[in-house]
This record gives sequence, structure tokens and C-alpha cells, in this order.
Amino acid sequence: MAHTVRARWFLLLVLSAILMVGCSTEQTTEGASAGNGTASASSTGTLGDGNTLAVPLVSGHEYSPEDRMGGGFDNPASPLSKRVFYFDYDKSDVRAEDRAILVAHAQYLANNKAMSVTVEGHTDERGTREYNLALGEHRAQSVRQLLQISGAAPNQVEVVSYGQERPAAVGHDESAWKLNRRVEIIYRRQ
Repeated sequence: MAHTVRARWFLLLVLSAILMVGCSTEQTTEGASAGNGTASASSTGTLGDGNTLAVPLVSGHEYSPEDRMGGGFDNPASPLSKRVFYFDYDKSDVRAEDRAILVAHAQYLANNKAMSVTVEGHTDERGTREYNLALGEHRAQSVRQLLQISGAAPNQVEVVSYGQERPAAVGHDESAWKLNRRVEIIYRRQ
């Protein structure tokens, strides 16, 4: 049974990769600066739950030696510098504007097998503790799934949910809540 599930996942990943490579899409450059721009294009991928997702492909980003050594994480020109992703109220869908950045993280992981990430899911304070732990898990799983579809190996991505337990902002209004509805990517060496 486990072999059948793995075979289906492998086939799904291969078909997704073929679909992504085979798509003829128009590329646009966003945020190009000093040769360190990010070109993005949309392609369609299939998620494990059977839903279809338009996955922006990131190409044209040249990873500098600092990126490969981990120093690019602090370079604002690098897509790897963004490691916190926000979610709408009571939602676990990755926002369209964050997908290209997550694909860049997946590409980095695919090219740096010694690196791995913990994907931390967080929520605002509204809802029960159990509900918020589950919602944080769903958010983190959405990010994990996108990273894996885009090239990260399953053993490079660990998921944990903190629910409402680790707020980024203290407050009881939308300005605080919107900062707490997030997923954080934490890098580490394996």
C-alpha cells in the first residue's frame, strides 16, 4: 500500500514537472535590479488533494555565492530574504503574490541538499486552541506542498503548527491579527 502511494506521488510529481516544462508561457520580469531580477511565468500544477493550482515558475534568478552559502537570506534583492508569508482570515491558501517567492525557496532547496526548512504555521487569537492548531497546520502544509511540487525534497521540509501560541504582534484588533496569520520558513543545515 505504501509503495502504491509513493508511486502515485512520484508519478504526480513527474507529470507536474513535464507539464511545467512543456507549457508555453509568456515571461515577465518583476523587480529586476542589477541582473538579480526574478522572471515569473504561470504554469498549472496538480496538488495532492486533486485541486489544480497555477504555480508561478521562477527562472532567471541567478543565485549568488552568498545565496548558496546562506548570506543571500539577508540580501533584500534576493527572493530568499522573504521568509514570512501572510494569510487571509480563516484561510490556508497561499496568496498568489507569494507563490513565486516560495518557488525560489524550493529551487534553492533543490540545489542545496544539505539545507532543510521548518515551516511554522501560525494563527491569530480568534478561535479555540484546537481549531487554531489545525488551521496553522493547514497553512504550513499548503506551503510545504508548494515547496515540494516546485522541487524541494520531502526530507527537506518539516511542518509544525503553533496556532495562536507564538504571536508576532500583541493586540486584539485587525492590525495585530493580520501579522499573526502567517507561515514562517526557518532554514537549517541537515
